[in-house]
Order: sequence, then C-alpha cells, then structure tokens
Amino acid sequence: MLEELQETVGRLATEAGASVVSIGRNGRGSGFVVGPDRVLTSAHNLRDRTVAVTFADGRAEQGAVHGDDHDGDLVVLDVPTGEAPALALAELDADAPPAVGTAVVALSRGGHRPRATVGFVSGSDRAFRGPRGRVVRGAVEHTAPLARGSSGGPVLDADGRVVGVNTHRVGDGFYLARVSDPALRARVDELLAGRSVRRRLLGVAVAPPEVAGRLRRAVGLDDDRPGLLVRAVDDDGPAAAAGVSEGDLLVAAGDTALASVDDLAAALDDGDEVTLTVVRGADERTVTVSFSAPAPPGPAA
Repeated sequence: MLEELQETVGRLATEAGASVVSIGRNGRGSGFVVGPDRVLTSAHNLRDRTVAVTFADGRAEQGAVHGDDHDGDLVVLDVPTGEAPALALAELDADAPPAVGTAVVALSRGGHRPRATVGFVSGSDRAFRGPRGRVVRGAVEHTAPLARGSSGGPVLDADGRVVGVNTHRVGDGFYLARVSDPALRARVDELLAGRSVRRRLLGVAVAPPEVAGRLRRAVGLDDDRPGLLVRAVDDDGPAAAAGVSEGDLLVAAGDTALASVDDLAAALDDGDEVTLTVVRGADERTVTVSFSAPAPPGPAA
C-alpha cells in the first residue's frame, strides 16, 4: 500500500507539478496554469496589478492581472506560460464536494521549491474571509500540510483531478480550499474572459447590532431587535438615493433579518435591487435600493 501511495503521489507531482507556479519574487504564494498564458492564484498573493511568476523550469516572467475577484480571493494572471500544460478544474456538482475521508494531494511552489503533500478531507461547507472581509462559503477542510507560500496551489484527488484551490491555514494541521464546484468554475471562466468581479456596495458605514442596541437605549428607544445602525451615508451611493439616512437601523433585507454585516453583504449579491426594512426612531418603513451598475472596488458595506 505504501508503494502504491508513493507511486500515486510521485506521478501527480510530476504530471501536474509542471503546471504549478510560484507567485511573487520571494515565493509568497502559488498558482497553476489554467489556460494558454493564464495562471490562477489567490488574490491575497498580490500586492499590485503585476507580479513575478516563476515556472517549474525556473523561468521567471512578469504577470499582470487579467481578471480578479478580490472578495472571492481569486485572480487570473496574464503571463507567458510557454510549454507548461493547463490543469482543468474538476466538474464537481454543487451538492457533492469531496467527501470527508477523501485522499488529496496538495501541490505548491512557495519559495520556488516544489512541494507535494498528502492528506484527507476533514470537513466540508467551511467559510473564510476574502482579502476585503467578505465571507466566502463552501470551502473544504483538509489535512495535507501546507508550508508558507502554498495558497493558490491546486488540490488533487487520487485520479489527478483538480478538486480545489488552497486558500488558508485554519488551526494546527488543517487547511481550507475552494471547491471546484459550478460556482467556482463559472467565476474562473469570467476571470479567464477578462471580466473582473466587483461586489455591490450599499454606500453606508454601519455599527454592529450590539452597538446599535446600546445607542438606541441611550436615547430612550428600548428596542433590542437585531439590526445594523447606519453611522454614515455616501451621498452618491445607492442607499442615499433610496432615502437611507445616518441614524437609521437596518433590520432586514427582504425576508432576511440583518444580524450581521455578513447578512447584508449576502443580500446585496442577490438580484439588481434589495428591499430594506428600516427603523428610524420609533417608525418602521421599507425602502428599495436599486443597483443600476456595478459599484467600484472598495470595502464591503
């Protein structure tokens, strides 16, 4: 059995390893070729719109952002890939991520040194925060050890399929990877087409529910319901156009109660408009916020 494992890991490291790259001059991350002159990596590996990319043959090239989704922690780089073959993302179903117990091999080239490690899927439906603070859900947790500089590298199953993209370390000996489900594949296709993803912004700064409750009680409003207190409004933003003002309490988006900023962020990604339930003083009303065009990059509201 050990000989079979050795043969499998060695084969995957050789075959897929030729497509794995190092990101940054000091190897702060990894990535892999996903098409001619296209490399996929984690967005948090970038410090600018250009970055050094080192290939398995030692060749170093300067890559430039072709398409990015910073909230989802993904970026596709435009960089000469030469003879390095592309790795295809496995066509996994949304409701069938790699099962707990699935053996996986993680490949990386952090620090320009090739690495191949073995582990098992230890959990599913995990979440992490992207570089701008948005929650990314649906990741798998695995135990293939990852050294610094491994994020953005591929996770393979025993058949050599790319079943995930490494993202973050969580605790001692556990790691997260974005799953190659339909949502990830569609997003990568967008980035390959040169379309960058910009999440919608409401155009407000908010206080968390516990702060909102404390401030409302301080002015004699004994309302302990969950909600996000609006502390500032961008005069040119969608919220201002809908009539949201500083001091309003946002208590629901559609039928979803707003217990956290993450709830609000999720609601903004669903459709071209969102109906907010707003409490102003002791009065409650609803407003419809319309997003006529994607908002520019910026912190999540």
